[in-house]
Amino acid sequence: MKQKGFSLIELMIVVAIIGILASIAYPSYVQHVAKSARADGVAGLMNVANLQEQYYLDNRQYTADMTDLGLNADPYVVENGFYRIDSTGTTSFIATATAIGAQASRDSQCAVIQITETGSRSPQECW
Repeated sequence: MKQKGFSLIELMIVVAIIGILASIAYPSYVQHVAKSARADGVAGLMNVANLQEQYYLDNRQYTADMTDLGLNADPYVVENGFYRIDSTGTTSFIATATAIGAQASRDSQCAVIQITETGSRSPQECW
């Protein structure tokens, strides 16, 4: 009589293969999630820089208060909640996005991203 089904050895081989594939895929997934959250932080910085330039045209100075720019809080937290954005200066400005929550540990190389009124961006690899 022919038996149907899987042996324990076959099942263990399948589990081992799935474990190997998961150990390869998971770090790539975490890196992808960190990059997408960083993209929201960069978009928030660009928005703040644009609002600062509009404010400068109206008032002949930059502001350190994010509510002056029409944002709802000081510091401003981007939509996904992974970056907090502050801005400093009156004759020039530096807008700084600081990673918060899980993003701070997940993307430690880009935990702080900055842009100035001249368009200077740092660190370059985070843009």
